[in-house]
Amino acid sequence: MKPRILVVEDEEVISEPLSEYLVRDGFDTEVTATLAEARAALERSAPDVILLDVMLPDGDGRDLAREVRKTSDVPIVMVTARGEEIDRVLGLELGADDYVVKPFSARELAARIRAIMRRG
Repeated sequence: MKPRILVVEDEEVISEPLSEYLVRDGFDTEVTATLAEARAALERSAPDVILLDVMLPDGDGRDLAREVRKTSDVPIVMVTARGEEIDRVLGLELGADDYVVKPFSARELAARIRAIMRRG
């Protein structure tokens, strides 16, 4: 069975090509553009990894990371334009397993996902 990746990203110019790349690379993806959609997706089924943007139209992705960490140890990779050291540190301290700053390489991100999954 293919690993399932939940992509929480509101920018279609990022989420669509990323999702397409991950599917070609052997992952099953579900893309959500808001916190509400992501919460609904998480209620339906647990992903193997969450790719989580910080700045979303209906709130802060870090809030979702906090919520997820209360009940799950699913790997979370923050994927965000917020690249300052304090943002990276905060994301990791909230429970993110990795923090990737936009722009990023889909190939590198897929390799990071696989590395995280090997550890789990």
